Amino acid sequence: MPDKKFQILNRESLFQGYFRMDRFKLRHERFDGNWSDTFSREVFDRGQRCAGLLPYDPKSDKLIMIEQFRPGIMAGGEYPWITEIVAGVIDGTDTPEETVRREAVEEAGCQISELAKIADYFSSPGSSAEHITVFAGRTIAPEHDSIRGLAHENEDIRVLVMDAAKAISLLYSNKIRDALTLVALQWFAMHHTELRSRWLMSDVGTPII
Repeated sequence: MPDKKFQILNRESLFQGYFRMDRFKLRHERFDGNWSDTFSREVFDRGQRCAGLLPYDPKSDKLIMIEQFRPGIMAGGEYPWITEIVAGVIDGTDTPEETVRREAVEEAGCQISELAKIADYFSSPGSSAEHITVFAGRTIAPEHDSIRGLAHENEDIRVLVMDAAKAISLLYSNKIRDALTLVALQWFAMHHTELRSRWLMSDVGTPII
């Protein structure tokens, strides 16, 4: 366990809506062994635990991505429709695995048969409590692109079925604009051949390349 200490002296809720913002008054032990002065930090909370999924069909060698409107990019002054992976907030006592299987059906119309864990990480630890677990998931790719999303959540999601090589090319041509998708596609680019061989081998006993 880490041996450095910290103290939360006060926690104040500044805003509670679709998201939450808290202000912490705190201090912590410094690297030289002394304690820092007391200071305040605001922390953004959109649901502390989230999970993401990159669906992959090893037989057709296709990835399933999604495209949707993102208000954070709009606020930053850029074109707000982005290509990304399936993701969602982990509800209650659900596991990350249960969450990505559910979100794959809701957002992309994909059933997931196997999961390969990619990473656990904090998306922006200087200002956000959000923690993300991300997977690759084995699926059978739909034949065509489609439009999906839950109406009561105002979702308007375009499902994109693309060759793995094309998806990787989006990464290398700087067309991916969110960290979660960058993490997933960078991992996939490094493990593509091994992952495809392993998942195909589980079906037929020998890999199909």
